[in-house]
Amino acid sequence: MPKSIYFLTACGGAFALALPAAALDAGPARLSEVVITANRSSERVDRVGQQMTVLNADDLRQAQSPLLTDIAARTPGVSFSRNGPVGAVAQVYVRGAEPGQTVVLIDGVKVNNPAAPDSAYNFGNLLVGDVNRVEILRGPQSVLWGSQAIGGVVNLITAAPTAPFAADATVEGGSHAWGMGRLGLGGKSDRLSWRATAAYLTTSGVSAFDKGSEADGYRNIGASAQAEAALTEALSLDLRAVYSRGRVEFDGFPPPAFTFGDTHEYGITDDFVGYAGLKFDALGGRFSNRLGLAYTDTGLKNFDPDQAPADVTFSSRASNRRLEYQGTLALTDRWTAVFGAESERSRMRSGSAFSSDRRAARLNSVYLQVRGQVLRELTVSGGLRHDDHSDFGGHTVGQASLAWRPGEGSTVFRASWGQGFKAPSLYQLGSQYGNPALKPESANGWDVGVDQGLLGGRAQVSAAWFERKTRDQIDFFTCIFGAADPLCAVAGVPRFGYYANVARTRARGLEAAARADLTDALQLSANYTYLRARNDAPGSVNFGNALARRPSHTANAELAWRATSKFSAAAAVTYVGARFDDQANRIRVKGATLWDLRGAYALNPRVELYGRVENLFDKRYQTIAGYGQLGRAAYAGVRARF
Repeated sequence: MPKSIYFLTACGGAFALALPAAALDAGPARLSEVVITANRSSERVDRVGQQMTVLNADDLRQAQSPLLTDIAARTPGVSFSRNGPVGAVAQVYVRGAEPGQTVVLIDGVKVNNPAAPDSAYNFGNLLVGDVNRVEILRGPQSVLWGSQAIGGVVNLITAAPTAPFAADATVEGGSHAWGMGRLGLGGKSDRLSWRATAAYLTTSGVSAFDKGSEADGYRNIGASAQAEAALTEALSLDLRAVYSRGRVEFDGFPPPAFTFGDTHEYGITDDFVGYAGLKFDALGGRFSNRLGLAYTDTGLKNFDPDQAPADVTFSSRASNRRLEYQGTLALTDRWTAVFGAESERSRMRSGSAFSSDRRAARLNSVYLQVRGQVLRELTVSGGLRHDDHSDFGGHTVGQASLAWRPGEGSTVFRASWGQGFKAPSLYQLGSQYGNPALKPESANGWDVGVDQGLLGGRAQVSAAWFERKTRDQIDFFTCIFGAADPLCAVAGVPRFGYYANVARTRARGLEAAARADLTDALQLSANYTYLRARNDAPGSVNFGNALARRPSHTANAELAWRATSKFSAAAAVTYVGARFDDQANRIRVKGATLWDLRGAYALNPRVELYGRVENLFDKRYQTIAGYGQLGRAAYAGVRARF
């Protein structure tokens, strides 16, 4: 696994490799591939019982898009919503779970925002940058990844330097005054590896208000650095730092009508991530240890230049300090134990013209997972985790899985069961809408599936069925004027609403994927997801309703053509079915089918030209009711390595 985080949110574009790229492979993972996220240590895919998708460097390079939301949404079980064009707040839904019920990691470091309403990570500022691998683990994964891992885990793994010195650069331009540039430098010797990057992205965008005429632009700038030094043969030091700053324009609810429309509002988000770690081996390499300290700090300020006397309408600042130890012990040639302890301290403060809120929480955890081969063909795993939350006390969850590859052939059966746990966010507890009486959310989920290789490895298909039940899910309760609810007022002052444990939910569905080498030059990949995510709380006014912003049907297909050793092209189609925008299921967002074209040409082994047309047929669509998205847009660029 790459040991360094050296880019987080500010760098767009892809990597400067000149060879023609493979298709975006959202199909089944290759059975011999090694993954990290499922077990927090290296394991072959055919020995993993959980369902997961892997996008490698070729996949990301072929996709060309700098937006990880768009790329991730082409994989099974994943959808997203965005409050407008590029740079707007974007939320990812894994198997219909709430955005805050998915853990987002960069090289294994959690980056969820403690100040967000449900601690969700904002994918709007997250660009591909130096990410060269994405592992998406679906289903409850709280044993290894802790609170919030109810829907799943998205782990972004960055590239590591492999040469004594290397540089790469990307320059791209296109529709809507799109401009992007990125530069990376790095090197590796016997004792030291290092990398530094800088990038800039700007675009004029389109109106966030779907019927608006004023374009809402976005600008992002960032820089980062990392170094890893081998102090001895068994001990190494890992240091990382990254900073990014994004400015996005958005639309709001201007007076006097206070209905959604064009405004001059904008927001500025700055992110900092720091990490220091020690890695050391013992017992001849059979016992690996990591001790790390991570610090994240996220600030947000929203401005309205038309408001007087002050133009700051909202601000927040959140930090997370995390001390963690992880050990990986090879018990025998076939059995491995992964165990660890974590201590996390989160703080949040937010303010507006109507409130000023502060909150802090502590979470201490221990976990253990044992996995191994009962038989050469059968791999099993089981684990437990105990969390001790400063507000909610102790909570224990479990997990079990199996992977069976009969005769070590081309068929793999998988099954997993897991429990999830999520403490209420600091915002849900301590904001102007907070409720200190909230209880943690909990979930139980399972899935079964099969991967099947065909045609001597030239084709592979997979299918999985999953179910998840969540209890005490936290929703926002709107107060009705004159209601006798005591929580609708604080210190005698009425409020618009509050958070409450009002829901049980149930999600179930089917994920299917396939890929095939039609010829030596043509590759086809496709996937389909059926999702039924519903309110399952008897007595609720929304009982039986679909959860908001989760489409029941999504599908993707791509045909990639490697015409020559220098030229490659691809055509891709994405279908997202209709969804409801509200819990009452009164506002319906239409489905949409979008087509993309992409191509790349290698001038020489170090320089490549590329281009793409997104939304080829200029389809008008929304992911959230009333919010505009880009129509047809074209981009071209050059990437090089030295």
